[in-house]
Amino acid sequence: MKTLIQILCILSLSSFHTLLPGQLSPKEIIRKADERFNGEESSKSLMSMTIVRPSWERTMEFKTWSSGRDLSLTLITAPARDKGQSFLKRNNEMWNWNPTISRLIKLPPSMMSQGWMGSDYTNDDILRESSVVNDYDHELVGEELVDGRNCYKIHMSAREEAAVIWGHQVRWIDKNDFLFMKAELYDEDGYLVRTELGMNIKNMDGRLIPTRLELIPAEEEGHKTVVEIREIEFNIPISDNFFSQQNMKSVR
Repeated sequence: MKTLIQILCILSLSSFHTLLPGQLSPKEIIRKADERFNGEESSKSLMSMTIVRPSWERTMEFKTWSSGRDLSLTLITAPARDKGQSFLKRNNEMWNWNPTISRLIKLPPSMMSQGWMGSDYTNDDILRESSVVNDYDHELVGEELVDGRNCYKIHMSAREEAAVIWGHQVRWIDKNDFLFMKAELYDEDGYLVRTELGMNIKNMDGRLIPTRLELIPAEEEGHKTVVEIREIEFNIPISDNFFSQQNMKSVR
């Protein structure tokens, strides 16, 4: 059943539904943007995450290695109290190594909705297997400026058979470089849950990407999580054996 927002978008901007010869379909636009952001064979990055709350904020630094969509390893490097913790994702499973208590924990399904390291990102966000290309029906509903860039505005309705947590999404994709600039994520009842923003577009290792990502919960005033990409390398040589439980304990 369509929400009021969907109906208004369809009625007021129906002229965008007829594609001109050679024009990309909404699904193809999302596919190009997804491949630009997630399509590299491998990567290594240095990032920071700042968790902002009304009365406090704290910043973590971490390194991340990835291979495709199924393998990733994250090492917390700061602050001192969290340093050495690591997280391993292999396919649809996730583990956490905590050197303080010398314990390796496999995260159960009941922990998937909890905030990763106390942030607004959940463990499920890190692990999620849903596809913005294949699990949604896509509709071009307009064009808007976001952070000075002309963007396609695409409405994405979850397909009935898809195992996704969002009822629908709206995404703004830069027309020139196919960058994810903004996303609004709604629950099954049509309520906005959170907004995600891509900012500070820079060329890093030959690839134009947003280097600042902000996640803003809709119903928690003064809350947000900011991720900044400080360094990144794409398509580095990396073996699948790197992504092991043993390496979680020794990676630096």
